[in-house]
Amino acid sequence: MGPQQPRNAPPQPEQPKQPIPGVRSLIAVGSGKGGVGKTTVAVNLAISLAKFGRKVGLLDADVYGPNVPLMMGKREAPMGANDRIRPIESYGVKLMSIGFLNPGDKPLVWRGPMLHSVIQQFLRGVDWGELDYLVIDLPPGTGDVALSLIQSAPLSGAVIVTTPSDVSLEDARKAINMFGQVRVPILGLVENMSYLVVPGLDQRIDVFGHGGGKKTAEQMNVHFLGELALNPEIRIGGDTGRPIATRDGNDPQAEPFRELARRIEARCQEEQKAGPKITVED
Repeated sequence: MGPQQPRNAPPQPEQPKQPIPGVRSLIAVGSGKGGVGKTTVAVNLAISLAKFGRKVGLLDADVYGPNVPLMMGKREAPMGANDRIRPIESYGVKLMSIGFLNPGDKPLVWRGPMLHSVIQQFLRGVDWGELDYLVIDLPPGTGDVALSLIQSAPLSGAVIVTTPSDVSLEDARKAINMFGQVRVPILGLVENMSYLVVPGLDQRIDVFGHGGGKKTAEQMNVHFLGELALNPEIRIGGDTGRPIATRDGNDPQAEPFRELARRIEARCQEEQKAGPKITVED
């Protein structure tokens, strides 16, 4: 029987997170709960960054609900080359998703260790090439898959998506705290489905409440990245494989996602300049 650690032994140092060759920045898009539009934000963020001329990849790590293939209008299976997987390309973004390997409505019944292995393959076994940004669409919540990926990937920062409802905001706070515990910078909080504008009436309706996202960001001392409307055009774009961010640069429907991408890119640059934060615990 090997020696046991003393009860009051100091905590072991964190294992270094190996970089992904060719990838400059990894942005995790997460949420405290499902149904808040996390994947919609991730997809339109990736496309908006690509439209700025950035080299972008999008990794669909939401293994139990992989919707990126549908939303990006791609269904073919990826090919292999030199012991690596070639990502699928759509709208100038390189894609990888378990949905390409397990298409349709067949459920995925893998357990945690196998899922962890697949996610690591997607991170390091895919031929991403040179990327400015790899956007990672995390599973909702703070479960094992999300935590495992966060602890092993050298994330530049995380974007948390919420709605204005109190239920969603409560879970968003848990997600922010989880990232804080594993020392991943929070790039900011996005409030999705903030309001509905009735066509022809020019009237704002706060379906899920008002101002909760901004107030929560202030309370948690994180950046508030803005509001996104509850827009039927966004839903139609995702359902038909033509995300709203693919529209022309002058289209006002796509502008909120372009502005969101600008703010997130600026926050990435701020965090890179700031460097790693050193914390001292008693």
